[in-house]
Amino acid sequence: MEKQTSSAHNSGHVLVKPATTDFGKKGKIVSAAEAVNLINDGDTIATGGFVGIGFAEELAIALENRFEKTGKPEGLTIIYAAGQGDGQEKGLNHLGYEKLIAKVIGGHWGLAPKLQRLAVENRIKAYNLPQGVISHMFRDTAAKKPRTITTVGLGTFVDPRLGGGKINPMTTDEIVELIEFDNKEYLAYKTQPIDVAFLRGTTADTNGNITMEKEALTLESLAIATATRNSGGLVIVQVERIAEAGTLNARQVKIPGIMVDCVVIARPENHWQTFAEPHNPGFSSEIKVPMQSIAPMKLSPKKIAARRAAFELRPNSVVNLGIGCPEGIASVAAEEGILDLLTLTAEPGVIGGIPAGGLNFGAATNTEALIDQPNQFDFYDGGGLDTAFLGLAQADEKGNLNVSKFGPKLAGAGGFINISQNAKKIVFVGTFTACGLKIDYADGTMMINKEGRVQKFVKEVEQVTFSGEYAVKNRQPVLYVTERCVFQLTGQGMELIEIAPGIDLRKDILNLMAFQPVISKNLKDMDRCIFMQDLMGLREMMLKTRLDDRFTYIPEKNLFFVNFEGYSIKESAEISEVKERVKAILKPLGKRVYAIVNYDNFSISPELTDDYIAMVKSLVDQYYSDVTRYTTSAFLRMKLGDALQKRKVAPHIFESSEEAQKALKKQ
Repeated sequence: MEKQTSSAHNSGHVLVKPATTDFGKKGKIVSAAEAVNLINDGDTIATGGFVGIGFAEELAIALENRFEKTGKPEGLTIIYAAGQGDGQEKGLNHLGYEKLIAKVIGGHWGLAPKLQRLAVENRIKAYNLPQGVISHMFRDTAAKKPRTITTVGLGTFVDPRLGGGKINPMTTDEIVELIEFDNKEYLAYKTQPIDVAFLRGTTADTNGNITMEKEALTLESLAIATATRNSGGLVIVQVERIAEAGTLNARQVKIPGIMVDCVVIARPENHWQTFAEPHNPGFSSEIKVPMQSIAPMKLSPKKIAARRAAFELRPNSVVNLGIGCPEGIASVAAEEGILDLLTLTAEPGVIGGIPAGGLNFGAATNTEALIDQPNQFDFYDGGGLDTAFLGLAQADEKGNLNVSKFGPKLAGAGGFINISQNAKKIVFVGTFTACGLKIDYADGTMMINKEGRVQKFVKEVEQVTFSGEYAVKNRQPVLYVTERCVFQLTGQGMELIEIAPGIDLRKDILNLMAFQPVISKNLKDMDRCIFMQDLMGLREMMLKTRLDDRFTYIPEKNLFFVNFEGYSIKESAEISEVKERVKAILKPLGKRVYAIVNYDNFSISPELTDDYIAMVKSLVDQYYSDVTRYTTSAFLRMKLGDALQKRKVAPHIFESSEEAQKALKKQ
């Protein structure tokens, strides 16, 4: 076979001229075998994919075949962000050979047991880093930045003080460093050049432009391609079909041809949309799936935990659902008819819709938007998530979570660290014990028929994937929800706050924990509706915010926040109730507070306006140092402003919370 050195870059790789056709006409299209023959000993290969979505299965098979026949290439480094495999033979399992692989830097290992075995048995160098960090490392490699700097990983096993993400004894090089800016700690992850990229799309033209119209995700494909191209490496893309040059819609091109060296047409059996389905048009937004086609879950320990966790959903919130028990929350939300009240997301880039589970995990139906994975993690890392629901595998008395390593089993962190450290609120969801748990329920109560063999609440977790201490330090609200009880994280550790009706505190909870939790003085029963077959009425509960939940006092700022969003006053008794609730909170403080009131979508019967403003004036006179108000409604700003002015109360009402807070600081 004739070979031709690439004019695009000087990587030491060569581009092939196929023997069967003229290279100029065929362009960049080669066979899988021809493409992988370009890989050299010691190369670093970056692979795209999420479970089976977007993984270049044809290329992985071809590389495996080459190695089995020739023993070449040797000593490769593999770097990937999300888990890529089916837990058996597919995905990165094709590369699970000791001489083929020398080092792996991966985000999630559980779906690639053949690679996992090499790492656990100390036969290759191996690292487990946060999935979102690796996706950002690709982008930083493209820009030739020497480090990816972030707070993600502090206090966990990737912190260099706790192991630096190293998996086994033969892995000694430090690739994570602790640094400090402005008296704040950060982690610096070393980037490295990429020699070869294994990527996937739907259609390629003969110039190598790649579209992804049938793909369920776009992932970090562009970031990997750019990083490889700027490293002088070789970008190989597996596709389903070929189009004539210049015929693709430019706005649909996800990887431009200037970054692509080789295009491989995959066999259909090696180009399934996920590892579970050949093609689901709902996953690629070609159709919208009728909601009634989604079957509800059967009542089980996992569904009960998911139902209780769903009580933490709030209208207009942005939510992430992890794999395992948290997947059930999407089913519960669909069954309860509340999906339109919130936005579900998944870390590979899905926004809105209904996340899929199992080997379809990462895909979703009826999505509102799909963005690249690095961009999704920008949103997550910056605190964009209101609530994250993640799996509860193992917890200890400090509130630490381990979902990444259990004895010889290496699951890996995946996106867990990024998500759990930066969401505004965390709800860990899972059964109280594992392996064999069986329950029964009747009349809103629960009974344990058979206890699980594995205890999840241990004295000290084997590996810290989530740091309770870090969460407490950052005042992050954390709940631990199971089918029989609920804990919250406090400065004193885990506090038991709810127990299922029918459950014995000592026998069914405390005797099955390796530590003594704090028992709340106000220990409550979990809602009985959770344990019944009927719908819980979650939609009505979500749309009706209790008055007590509308008032928040923040001691460290001496700030009193009143949330009247969506609140309606139709009777004079409701005005009195508001006044009494505010007095009950503020009178015991013995001092005046700064107040901010949210009037978005607030309504009041016209004949009650004067009485309401009189009540407001009495509160201002007695309890407020200063008060600001805001609403996006111009009509309400004018209406309330006029009424306040008549009572000689500061009349200005701002358009946003930010403006109201700035004005308060100036006063």
